[in-house]
Amino acid sequence: MSIGIFYGSSTGNTKDVAVKLHEALGGDLHNITDVDAATIAGYDRIVFATSTWGAGDLQDDWEDFLPDLDDVDFSGKRVAILGLGDQENYGDTFVDAMAILVDAVEQQGGTVVGHTSTDGYRYDNSEAERDGKFVGLVIDEDNQSDLTDDRISSWSAQLRAAFS
Repeated sequence: MSIGIFYGSSTGNTKDVAVKLHEALGGDLHNITDVDAATIAGYDRIVFATSTWGAGDLQDDWEDFLPDLDDVDFSGKRVAILGLGDQENYGDTFVDAMAILVDAVEQQGGTVVGHTSTDGYRYDNSEAERDGKFVGLVIDEDNQSDLTDDRISSWSAQLRAAFS
């Protein structure tokens, strides 16, 4: 089972959380600015890590890379999404960028795994909530950084099962 973890980070928070996930889950860690579509296509188990900016936008490096995802055939691949957001200041677009990546993966035939509970978060709206769950792991380093390590530990165990 080969796992590729791909992150885009503007302030360093997403990179730091991706490093923690890498330590818990294993696999290969990549900055999205350093790869191409072929690199992603080389993995059968994938994690995308992004933050949400502005009014629900992808992080800049992911925004630039998004069209390249059209060149990846995700058929037979399992993909998990890790999203960072600020539920207090951006509660109306909380972690919306996750949904953009989910839609891109599913349009190319991928299976998204690693859905998590919305319990413990306070927000008004999130495009990343579908059928009462988040489409991946949600981390709020601004308001709940004390929960990050436990959330990563639980999620990495969930992903090990989903990726097997």
